[in-house]
Amino acid sequence: MAAIRIPADHLTALPIADSSQLKVGDFVVAIGNPFGLGQTVTSGIISALGRSGLGIEGYEDFIQTDASINPGNSGGALVNLRGELIGMNTAILAPSGGNVGIGFAIPSNMVMSIKDSLIKHGEVRRGLLGITSQDLTPDLVNAFNLENKQGAVISRIESNSPAAKAGLEPGDIIVGANGKAVKNSHDIRNIIGLLQVGDDVEIDYYHGNEKRKVVAKIGKPERPQLAGEKLHKKLRGTILSDSPKNQVEGVLIEKIDTSSEVWRTGLRPGDVIVSANRYRVHNLEEFKQVINPSTGLLINIQRGQDGFFLMLR
Repeated sequence: MAAIRIPADHLTALPIADSSQLKVGDFVVAIGNPFGLGQTVTSGIISALGRSGLGIEGYEDFIQTDASINPGNSGGALVNLRGELIGMNTAILAPSGGNVGIGFAIPSNMVMSIKDSLIKHGEVRRGLLGITSQDLTPDLVNAFNLENKQGAVISRIESNSPAAKAGLEPGDIIVGANGKAVKNSHDIRNIIGLLQVGDDVEIDYYHGNEKRKVVAKIGKPERPQLAGEKLHKKLRGTILSDSPKNQVEGVLIEKIDTSSEVWRTGLRPGDVIVSANRYRVHNLEEFKQVINPSTGLLINIQRGQDGFFLMLR
């Protein structure tokens, strides 16, 4: 998604519907430019809501529709019969490369949340609860001797995170957040991902078979940063951190002084160090362990889809 400012003379804003009120079976219309055929409109119904686990995006909460969506429809409007925006057409399930009646759209509530963040901050800033969760399977229900059979099991809690401060523990099962039911790990991830730093989230969960409620304040995702010269003199002028979750695992070059030697050598902000001295490194801690400050440093850089080695002497 992108937020673009354009001259708006003689244009009418599309009214935005509350996508949380949608129901399976509602009639919808998909608008787009499939195969370059501008202003094409197709109709259908909502086939399912809350689709996730498709591997299309990191945060998934798609509307599924049988309205014909083809290449070129992406970014187009999915509207209800009142002409209100309920979603943004995004993807199709197309084994043959064409429409087979299974299309997906981002719900309007998620679209507006992302739009607000882009306009306010220039980027999407997702909040942090500080948990890793997994789906509650029948085997886990038996292992934990639980009565509840749906929810997201907390498998890990980051230290000093909002979840830790709220008293949540590994093994707790989240079944609701801000009044919305949580049936699996995708649900809680999407709910938290749409909240802003500083927002409160009311969490319903089970501790054993005891149902509890707690309020946590969403925090800001933080990655530890380190001045490169503290690790090796040849990295003077760089700021390093662990790479974000949506990138290849490694050490991210956050910043570089353009007057530094390492800039002239070829390193650039956004580069990810994936190996050092022929050892694979996934984070700053591993990077520290394979560096010898008194010798040269051989690093393997990932830059977008390209990779290369760089010897710093």
